[in-house]
Amino acid sequence: MPEPTSAETPAPTSSPTPHQESKNDRIVWIDCEMTGLDIKSDALVEIAALVTDSELNVLGDGIDIVIHAPDAKLDAMVPVVRDMHASSGLTEEIRESTVTVAEAEERVLAYIREWVPVAGSAPLAGNSIGTDRGFLARDMPELNSYLHYRMIDVSSIKELCRRWYPRIYFGQPEKGMSHRALADIKESIRELAYYRATAFVPQPGPTSDEVKQAAADMPPVD
Repeated sequence: MPEPTSAETPAPTSSPTPHQESKNDRIVWIDCEMTGLDIKSDALVEIAALVTDSELNVLGDGIDIVIHAPDAKLDAMVPVVRDMHASSGLTEEIRESTVTVAEAEERVLAYIREWVPVAGSAPLAGNSIGTDRGFLARDMPELNSYLHYRMIDVSSIKELCRRWYPRIYFGQPEKGMSHRALADIKESIRELAYYRATAFVPQPGPTSDEVKQAAADMPPVD
């Protein structure tokens, strides 16, 4: 059989470099604080973002922004939310902030683009992240569109562990419950790292002692 001519020879397919592959595996973590959960009337008042690699290592310093909201929005908060934001110090920071939603979106996107240069390549992650994504779609459409449509919801893994691996569920590290965006993200990342160490292993899963040790090995949240 004759050798193919240069015109017939297929061009070599370039494989992604390890650096490119690592960029394609990155995860964008976002947490939002709102004046409530009503997408029609409540305001987005804080947003934080962290990008991790596939091993859940945080890339860069992340970003945390408090967004101004008018007093009418703050006065309309239900008592439980009003008390929560007051005790965390968020309410006063909202009043003092001069940052608009548009400015916050621009700054969060700048951080994410630094570590995720290709739009649509990184999924959004967090706890009960569907609620946050609803507010992103409403208030920060460019940021929302930059993220992949798929999401990594740590709460889903928690619910599966409750049903299939109760030892893991009940042994999970305690949360600080600060109800501030950046702290909540760090706790979500730590929680997923815990599930990776305990649930994503061969059956029958870890022993109770191994679960306790895995929880103890999780680093504290700053």
